Amino acid sequence: MTHRITTHYENRSVLASLRTVIPARDHITFAEALRIAELHANRLLELHRISDGPTPSDLITELPKLQIEYVEAPVSGASFWNGHAWIIQLNRAESYTRQRFTLAHEYKHIIDHGAATRLYAGSRTTSAAEQAEQAADYFAGCLLVPRRLLKRAWGNGLQRPRELARHFQVSEQAIGVRLAQTGLVERTARCRPPRRSSPAAPIRYYRAAPALQGA
Repeated sequence: MTHRITTHYENRSVLASLRTVIPARDHITFAEALRIAELHANRLLELHRISDGPTPSDLITELPKLQIEYVEAPVSGASFWNGHAWIIQLNRAESYTRQRFTLAHEYKHIIDHGAATRLYAGSRTTSAAEQAEQAADYFAGCLLVPRRLLKRAWGNGLQRPRELARHFQVSEQAIGVRLAQTGLVERTARCRPPRRSSPAAPIRYYRAAPALQGA
C-alpha cells in the first residue's frame, strides 16, 4: 500500500475541496449525482495519494472537526453536527469491514450537507432520501474499492472474491457489488433498502445491509 496522509493544514481544506465538485445549479439528475459520488471518492483518494488497496480509514478518521464514536446501537451508524464538530457513530458490535463501509457511507452525508436537496430530487419510484442513501453506498464502494484499483487487481489475476475482499479489507458482498458496478462480472446484486429515518430527526441512522456490507 502506498499513500501519503495530508498535513493538518491540508486537511482543513479537504471537505471544502470535495464540496466544490457539487454543481451550484439545481436539476441534477440522479445519474449525475452518482457520478459526483464517484468524483468525491476519487478526489479524496487523490488528496491522500492512494495508489493501492486497502484504502486507509484514517483518510476520514484523522480529518479535523470530525470525531468517531463507537456506540452500542441497534443500527450501523449515524452522523450529525454537535455544534462544534461532525460526529460519526459506529456500532461497536459490528465487524471491522462493516464499520469501514459505514464510516465511508456516513462521511458522504457530511459532504452532501447543504446540497442534498439539489443532488437528490427523487423520482416516481424512489424518494429523495432513498437516493441519498444509494449515493452514500455508492461513494463508500468507490472509496474502499476504487474502480481503477479493482480492475488492476483483477488484471493481475486477483479474481476470487475472498482474495479481493482481503486485499481491499471489505466484505465479499461489497466486492460482488463493485465487480458488477465496474462491469467485471454480470450484475446480480440488488441495492439495499434505505435506512429508516425520521425527517425531523437531526441524527441520520441506517440499518446495515449484508448485500453491501460485512457480515
